[in-house]
Parts: sequence; C-alpha cells; structure tokens
Amino acid sequence: MKQRVVVTGMGVVSSLGTDLNTFWNALLAGKSGVSLVEAFDMTEYPTKIAAEVKNFNPEDYGIDKKDARKMDRFVQFGLVASLSAIKDADLRIGENADPERVGVSVGSGIGGLGTWEDQHTILMEKGPRRVSPFFIPMMIANMASGQISIATGAKGPNTTTVTACATGTHSIGDSFKLIQRGDAEVMICGGAEATIRPIAMAGFSNMRAMSTRNDEPEKASRPFDIDRDGFVMGEGAGVLVLESLEHAQNRGARIYAEVIGYGMSGDAHHMTEPDPDGAARCMKRAVKDAGIEPEAIEYINAHGTSTPVGDKSETTAIKETFGDHAYKLAVSSTKSMTGHMLGAAGGVEAVILGLALQNGILPPTINLDRQDPECDLDYVPNEPRRADISVALSNSFGFGGHNATIIMRKYEA
Repeated sequence: MKQRVVVTGMGVVSSLGTDLNTFWNALLAGKSGVSLVEAFDMTEYPTKIAAEVKNFNPEDYGIDKKDARKMDRFVQFGLVASLSAIKDADLRIGENADPERVGVSVGSGIGGLGTWEDQHTILMEKGPRRVSPFFIPMMIANMASGQISIATGAKGPNTTTVTACATGTHSIGDSFKLIQRGDAEVMICGGAEATIRPIAMAGFSNMRAMSTRNDEPEKASRPFDIDRDGFVMGEGAGVLVLESLEHAQNRGARIYAEVIGYGMSGDAHHMTEPDPDGAARCMKRAVKDAGIEPEAIEYINAHGTSTPVGDKSETTAIKETFGDHAYKLAVSSTKSMTGHMLGAAGGVEAVILGLALQNGILPPTINLDRQDPECDLDYVPNEPRRADISVALSNSFGFGGHNATIIMRKYEA
C-alpha cells in the first residue's frame, strides 16, 4: 500500500528574504527582488540585473566560519534552507526521527560555478599548485545533499538531481516516490543555485535569453506580458521536509499540505527551445498519478520565465492538458518577483504552493501590464487573490527538454 506523503517543514533563501514570513509577505505585496547586480562589475554586460541574495553571511545561520569556507555559495544556500525547513518541521533527527530513515535530495542545475570560476582564475594566474585542495568537493553538484546529510545526521537515501531548471521539482517528486514506496520516512528535498557569476551572466546574455530592461530592474521579469524580453536570473534555495503521513502523525507534526502527484517527461525536441507537447504530457502524468480528474486542479504555479517562447509554450501546454478548464483555473508566475532561480526554482515554488494552499491566497504575477493575446489565461495579474483552493500544481521545465510537475492538495485527515 502506498504511503500518503505530507509537507511538514519549509525553508527558503531568496532575494525576497530568508525566512518564510518575510518571503511570503513580500510575494503578497508584489515586491520584486530584482536590482542592479552588485557582486561584480557589469559595465560590459548587456544584462546588468538579477535577483541577488544580498548581505548573505552563512555564519548568521549557525554555520561555522571554517566549514562555510569549504562550501560553494549554492551549498551554503541549500544548507541554510534545509536547516530552516528542519526547524520549521520540529524534526529532531535521532530523537523524533530515525536517522537511517531520513534522506536528502537537494539538487542544483549547475552546482559550484563560482568555485569553478575562482579556481580557474587561480590556475591561470598562479599555477596548478595554488588550486585549492577543496576545489572538487566544493564544486560538485551533489555536495549540497552531502553537506546537509553531514550537518543533520540524515543517513537515509542521499541523492542529487541535475536537470537544469526542472531540478528542484524532480528532487521533490523523486523524494515523494521514495517515501510513497517505503524507502524512507522523511526526505529533506528541493534545490539550490548560485550562478550570478561573470561567466554565467555572459553565457546567458550571449544566448539573448535574459532581459535587458536595466533601467527598470524591478519591472524586467514580466511573464505573459507582451513586452517581456527574457528571464531575470535569481539565486537561492527552496527546501521541503516531506514525511509519510503516519510518521508525521506519530510525532504530532504540523502539516502544510499533502503531495499527491508527480509527473515527468522529456521533449526529445531541442537543447533550449521548449515543446508544449512535452509539458502537457508531464502535467497529464502528474494528474493521472494523483488519481484525480483534471478539473480538480484550481491553481498552477507556472514555470513562467518571462521568455517570449517559453510563456507561450506553457500556455499552450496548459490548454492542451486541461481543455476548457484551462480558462477556469488560476495561473501565476512568481518568477516575476523572485527571478528565475534555475535549479532552485522548483524548490522555492513548491514552498509557495504549500503556503498558497495553507493560507488560501494566490500570489500574483506582477508586471503584467499588457497581457500577450497568445497568453490568454487567468494569470492573477499584479494583485494577490483570496481563493480557498484545495488542489494545486507546480511546473518546472529545463534545458534539454526535462519536464517535472508536482501536485499538492490541502491536507485532510
């Protein structure tokens, strides 16, 4: 018999805040986390904006300075979000949870890009003997999960997904399945990313994938708007604590929501261009896995990156999946506020899904001033909306044609 799986803890690190209340209130206020990049000189870059996590010091969150120096920034983000989620869940590994039954799956789309860039510079300028002995264990993408396990004592399944911008959602969906089939009782899962770095900004800029609305940073991410001109890079982490319902009940845990469905698919189409058919198959599989009718879905947290092709493709996929019901459900893209956090996006947006279900409020799509006629759904424009929703869905689509969808519902005993 499949285990029911619930969300008992959530943690975020984002440009809008590093605690749930600050983050959620910023979303409901329609606040943008996008600004001019401060981390390095952007003079020669076409895009000069991003959703940076400002003034982040891992020591402020209880991470030892010596340990933090051996972690890439994405690992620091993932660890801080995980510790926040564990605290939020009142999960005490070794006391109210068996360490061997607690697993970790916190992925990253790119991993330790900053460490790679810094150490390459040292190699070129100072030679191979000056490259840090910690270079490899700082940089590899699995190290967020590794360091979280080390810090918390979680000895269950430990894995890392790398599927570009679908990473966070795949990590959560895979963790859902691990618990559902009894391979773990608790999973710490989500995504972390820290790619606001010179080489990443140059690469994405030269792809012409990012917005160049540098004079109005807070208005640059505008999903489904006819004047959208590309995504805005973000950074941070989003982590959930998932548990079997039985385990959560036995320890008296507070429950945010229940995870009921997971879908995944491949486009088999193009390196970077999305295929609406692949996204539609992914959503249909999640609905089938949840054992519900498509009409049960009331809200979608869209992938909605603010790219001309991507937003249109997702809209088409939603209509293909839901038919006439597509015009009755609400859709919003919170990337309009957080920026696109790449491998962390699905983790953060799963947190948002849980908060929306718990609070009965849908976060808006800000900067939706002139809706694209080809994007003709209800995108909750510019203002949050009270809605006592019961079932909600989150989409994540990554370069390479990787698609992931999770479905949550309001918890009922």
